[in-house]
Amino acid sequence: MDVDLRSLVVITAIAAFTPLLVGLFRIKVAEVVILLGAGIIFGPQLIGWITVDDSITLLSELGLGLLFFLAGMELEQRAIRGLSGKLAAVGWLISLVVAFGAALLMNYNGRIDDTVGVAIALTSTALGTLLPMLRDRGELNTRFGTFFMGAGAWGEFGPIIAISILLGTKSKFAAILSLLLFAVVALVMAVLPARLAGDRIREVVARGAGTSSQTALRFTMLLLVMMLALAGDFGLDVVLGAFIAGVIVRRFAPHGAESILQIRIEAIGFGFLIPLFFVVSGAELDVRSIIDDPWAMIRFFAYIIIARGVTTYFLYRGAFPEPRARARFSLYVATGLPIIVAVTAIEVSAGAMTSSDAAALVGAGALTVLIFPIVGNALVKGRTSEDQERAANVA
Repeated sequence: MDVDLRSLVVITAIAAFTPLLVGLFRIKVAEVVILLGAGIIFGPQLIGWITVDDSITLLSELGLGLLFFLAGMELEQRAIRGLSGKLAAVGWLISLVVAFGAALLMNYNGRIDDTVGVAIALTSTALGTLLPMLRDRGELNTRFGTFFMGAGAWGEFGPIIAISILLGTKSKFAAILSLLLFAVVALVMAVLPARLAGDRIREVVARGAGTSSQTALRFTMLLLVMMLALAGDFGLDVVLGAFIAGVIVRRFAPHGAESILQIRIEAIGFGFLIPLFFVVSGAELDVRSIIDDPWAMIRFFAYIIIARGVTTYFLYRGAFPEPRARARFSLYVATGLPIIVAVTAIEVSAGAMTSSDAAALVGAGALTVLIFPIVGNALVKGRTSEDQERAANVA
């Protein structure tokens, strides 16, 4: 317990001081990169102040779950419908084909062993990581934000489904059957409470939302944990359960309560568990293998650009005719880290991927978070949101 608490003190101190450092020194880097870097420095491979055991791992997994829960909760239906949804689906499928080609080439050259895991990792988008940035910039409800939310949803949901079907220990038929059964259970869980809850229960929940009972928040956390457990019981990745739980809350919670509820969930997530997840991910990173062979990380970084960035740039010509806006959009879509961390963790634990390949992939994902948003924002620096909107609306 003493070791757990000492590690937790270091992790929470890193989480607390990171935004302070970013604000004081005006560091133009996403906080997640600093959290990962701090995890590497204070982890077992360097200073050794952080020990990752079962207790810390459980908290880290809850942080990963909350990250995907909030991504599902942020998802707007308009983003996955119409032109935005069609382009997002087609774009992710094209990225998957390109990524499989790249992974097969690396496998043929003897650079990797896990073709499927690497291919899935190359197609991800860090929707949950970038949405707060877009919200802070006031772009979440713009055309840019809507199209990015669609592409990002597929960049997270697509890999999650692929993980559940292609990376599980079950046969493909059994995996698809489990996925369908999980979808049915999730639908029942989404509809049943609304059907069973009477006016008196709604009144009690509404009254408890403003007291120490925090009734709505407690039931939301119950839903999240239940969906995580259900996904695990069905042999699916737990992040799928978290994402679906967020979608359920977004779809069925009353609008007024939803915003208050989201603020409170974000306080739990971004205030404690989500930064803990990124610090622990850094602490578990095999950084020595990256130092020994940095070209592996650079190679994965290049393939992410090709599979996710280049394909998006050409596909979204009609949606964003202005090249700078489209380049920024493509860089955002190619930014990926949480799914890469999830995929590599699954594959390493299953013995399908080496720790060195996993570290190189996570390192490449960290580079995308470090570089792409900065370059993308620099491309449109000095231009207002209205200017970008007018450029994007040019046919």
